[in-house]
Amino acid sequence: MAIAKPNTKHEQAHKFKLMSATAPQTFTILAVDDSPIVRQSIRQALHQQYSVIVADNAVDALSAIYHQNIDLLLLDVTMPGVDGLELCRTVRSLPQFENLPIIMLTARDGAFDKVQGRLAGATEYLTKPFDREKLLETIQRLIVLAKG
Repeated sequence: MAIAKPNTKHEQAHKFKLMSATAPQTFTILAVDDSPIVRQSIRQALHQQYSVIVADNAVDALSAIYHQNIDLLLLDVTMPGVDGLELCRTVRSLPQFENLPIIMLTARDGAFDKVQGRLAGATEYLTKPFDREKLLETIQRLIVLAKG
């Protein structure tokens, strides 16, 4: 029996919800933040739906991106050394990751900060403290779009 491909975004989202309900942790999220508390909060918010890998700096994040099959990247902007904006630009400059969904998840909430995030290549920009449901909805939407 053939399964029809969903035609609308709503049908795609419904298909994704069914997939995530029947096959938990199919997709892998890499969360990069220098705060152990934020990394733990992200892991707690996402672990039931996704496999979550965390990194506390850009070097470890790039290593994870190359060695793991990452489906979505969550980046903090303010980190010591290479910040999230520079890491975002670096990831976007690599052809194999040009379509990787990237969400900037940061305490910086000014309009200029959001523009900087978009110019760096972020797919979406959310602020901390984050709303779990909004974060989950955004991740689901971006993964559905990326996986087509």
